[in-house]
Amino acid sequence: MKGLIKEFKFIKALMTISLALLFFSCATYNQRISNYYKSLREEEYEIANKRLEKIPLLKKDRNELLYLLEKGKTLHLLQQYDSSNRVFNKADYLMENAQNTIKDVALTYLVNQMVTTYRGEDFERFMVHYYKALNYLYLGKIEDALVEARRITLANYSQQEKFTNDNKYTQDAFSLMLQGIIFEKGKDINNAFIAYRNAVEIFAKNNNEYYGVQIPGQLKKDVVRTANALGFYDEQNRLEQELGIKFIKENKAPGGELIVFWENGLAPVKQQKNISFTLIKNDAGLFSFRDSYNELNIPFDYDTPGYNSSVELSDIKIFSIALPQYIQQRPYYMKGNLIADSINYTLEKAQDIGVLAQQSLKQRFIKELGKALSRMALKKLAEAIAEKKENKSDLESVLTDALSLYNLLSEKADTRNWQSLPNRIYYSRIPLKAGENNILLQMYTRHKQVETKRFHVNGNGGLQFFKYCKFAIAVPPDFIIAGKSI
Repeated sequence: MKGLIKEFKFIKALMTISLALLFFSCATYNQRISNYYKSLREEEYEIANKRLEKIPLLKKDRNELLYLLEKGKTLHLLQQYDSSNRVFNKADYLMENAQNTIKDVALTYLVNQMVTTYRGEDFERFMVHYYKALNYLYLGKIEDALVEARRITLANYSQQEKFTNDNKYTQDAFSLMLQGIIFEKGKDINNAFIAYRNAVEIFAKNNNEYYGVQIPGQLKKDVVRTANALGFYDEQNRLEQELGIKFIKENKAPGGELIVFWENGLAPVKQQKNISFTLIKNDAGLFSFRDSYNELNIPFDYDTPGYNSSVELSDIKIFSIALPQYIQQRPYYMKGNLIADSINYTLEKAQDIGVLAQQSLKQRFIKELGKALSRMALKKLAEAIAEKKENKSDLESVLTDALSLYNLLSEKADTRNWQSLPNRIYYSRIPLKAGENNILLQMYTRHKQVETKRFHVNGNGGLQFFKYCKFAIAVPPDFIIAGKSI
């Protein structure tokens, strides 16, 4: 009788664990932070900041970086720039010193990547530099902003070392444009020119379009203008010919200039995608994974941690794996422009995180796929070994079934990403008159409606900065169905 009670308690515990896994396996990261995310969309930043502190998922050590990224951005939106940078500095440190631990490797193969330490996307690192630099500029800490500008160079070098293929995301053009602007603010025209030229070269190598962004006309003007200012006339002529523009020297605006950044929409969110695979032996006796559409053929990695050559791979049949995919959130506004002193200025796209996120994930698809396949193969092998055992007791039979249930429910894609990022960033450079300047930002919807934001800037003769963030999206996340926004 005691044995039956013990088995009953054990089975009850297994059911509890399985139900918990079922609940959490159905929820993506976006869904588990939905209250915070909703506040962001509604531009209720104080409420978002409070809700952020009440998300248990972000209190876990493995999600510390995610918490810091969201916290840093929320404080930036609240105009608490000093506090924002203290948080971003911690995030910066974690990203710079990120290393895979033995624990994370084991969890990747035995459970899923969602329970490993979040390291951040490559483009998220550059966005940390963007917000830190803006914070320093708003605080009037020009020297600190210049330090951040120099660190952008190091970040680009580090990114280049990750990939040998130029078709990959080896550099970030937007960060280099930002770097040039910061150097100009610090009156370092030589380094500003180098930064602009480096950005131009990235576009030139990619048919003047880089991850959804066509080379901005403002960048063309800036690189030619700074070349002229330095007396690099041969370089100026070469750039004019390559870029198809002619430098026209303009009188310095009495009130200086204003750089306007417009953050439009919300970054894509990750959802889970399930793909069916079969493990097949070829003529050479080696195994590979074949998907149900016969489009993918991935060799089994015999060096997979935990694999034992004594087990039979032929025992693995059809199974399903979970992979992340980005779901786009179309911005509500399609384009924007500025009006200052009755003159129109176009806001040009400088960064497209929607495109960048999807392409970055696509570039590492095979790597993500390999990990997921190896993980599920190990789980299925464990099931096969348990199934083969003869004369199992009732408890062992229950454990075998529980293992199958656990393997099914624990297969989960990593749907984490920095979700308070904008979908796109636009910018423009406009001259100011001395004293008060009334500037109108016009935002055009998909239905050709115009919404406006008016702001005032005091022209002081220097280079100033203004950023406006609008999180509006065309379709709320609740209505994103089957991987496509309706």
